[in-house]
Amino acid sequence: MVFEFGLRGRSRRAGRDDFRCERTASGQFRGRPDKRRSGWMAIAVTLTLGAIAAVAAPPAVAQSQLSCQADPAEARQKETLRQAIVAGDASVVADYQNLVRKHAREQAECRQGSWPRDRAIWLNLYRCDANFGEIDALFDRIANDGYSQVYLATLANGQVLLPGDDNPTPWPSVARSPATESIDLLANAITAGRARGIEVHAWMFALNFGYAYSQREDRQQALARNGRGQTSLDRAVADTNAADGIFVDPYSPTVRRDYYTLLEAVLDRDPTGVVFDYIRYPRLSSADSVADEVRDLWVYGPASRAALLDRADNPTRRSQLETYLDTGRAPVITVTPPPQPKPEEDDAAVRPAPAPTPTPAPQTISLRDEFWEFSTDFAAQGVVDFLDYVAAPVRAERRDVGAAFFPRGNRAIGRGFDSRLQRWDDFSSSIVWHPMLYGGCNGTDCILDDLDRVLAAAPRGATVIPALAGAWSETSQGRHPPLELQMQAIASRARSGSRGANVNIDAVSHFSFGWQNPELERQRQFCQL
Repeated sequence: MVFEFGLRGRSRRAGRDDFRCERTASGQFRGRPDKRRSGWMAIAVTLTLGAIAAVAAPPAVAQSQLSCQADPAEARQKETLRQAIVAGDASVVADYQNLVRKHAREQAECRQGSWPRDRAIWLNLYRCDANFGEIDALFDRIANDGYSQVYLATLANGQVLLPGDDNPTPWPSVARSPATESIDLLANAITAGRARGIEVHAWMFALNFGYAYSQREDRQQALARNGRGQTSLDRAVADTNAADGIFVDPYSPTVRRDYYTLLEAVLDRDPTGVVFDYIRYPRLSSADSVADEVRDLWVYGPASRAALLDRADNPTRRSQLETYLDTGRAPVITVTPPPQPKPEEDDAAVRPAPAPTPTPAPQTISLRDEFWEFSTDFAAQGVVDFLDYVAAPVRAERRDVGAAFFPRGNRAIGRGFDSRLQRWDDFSSSIVWHPMLYGGCNGTDCILDDLDRVLAAAPRGATVIPALAGAWSETSQGRHPPLELQMQAIASRARSGSRGANVNIDAVSHFSFGWQNPELERQRQFCQL
């Protein structure tokens, strides 16, 4: 049994089989390629899998303060219809579909005349979302709240959002139990978003591959290592769960092959685009948050080290660079200044003989600054090159490509640099910039300071979508002001145009669905299947 909308549109991925949401003999739904509609998209109501949800359905009343929200009474009616379908009443499917379509059409028209035109929310899915009707409930709620885009965690915390029985990657699937391994959460979410006029972008960690990857015996050479022989698992990572903040070597061919395999599988599900995150090295704590000597750099993995040494322009410089990496001591060279030039013969005939000039004394010069700059540039360029590599297949399919970054991740600090070495100002202007304005100053001044820093560096024509952290009407984690205050500040900056005149801010994203709905997030993480 297949519940479908009658809307159809040509697939963006040429030659791609389309997905249907089919009910199995056990009463579950699963996403499978629809061979009969190759080249055409059947937009399904993704009543996705499993027994009736063990957790209570979320209220349908919109709680955000964005414009273009669904009418509260109609939102409640839509939720009532969805619950009836979950309970087995197929007679109301058409009514539910019609209301979903109506809201999608009305909200799209509303957003054309409001700011921001595009508003996105960052969303994680869990194995509990395989329960029948849960993805529809989530996307109904997101649509009701006025959001038009979802950045969906597709590679995050060391897991991928591919079905367990169709996962060609080295990462474990979010849904991998016998009851859920055939469920394609990513495809179902994309379909649910499209039915509601919501663009779904795959949000993918880039150089943070996660704990499970780091435990594979065949991937040890792919991990990033510093000059003390440590991986990021050995260090206290300040900005993520240490068990999942495992970074890899951006120069590793194995890393690139694994990621490309994942990208192919993700793009087969037809997302609107991809937003890459963790395009950097780890941020360490305390004094280690500043990289100020070569052994602090994550360039000691086999691939990075070999590539760095290969950039030496002659055997002598290669040997010096190798010693520098091994010992941390830069070479010192002796230079003898050139002698004073002799006078021209014509001048010598009319001038008295000059006094003898003493031979210049040899000088010793340390190459510390030169080698340090060479090594840090190499490390930072590895991050930028990796982004270009993973963006290429997405861009080739004419999908949106974005990169999330911390505006202060590229700072020079004393004689060193922020340990993340995230030179986002070198990111391509063809990539959408997502500055994470997560400054925790209990106000908006630091948020605007970081935004101004980005706008000043953005080239003309670049697209900048600020990412704000927090929840509506309350301070989050004791330091993030309510989202409405942050939105007002961003809107004021967007209207003034006094700074960053090269960029027009017409979109904003909110991190995250879980922060706005913490109790529901916990229920979804720990439900019983």
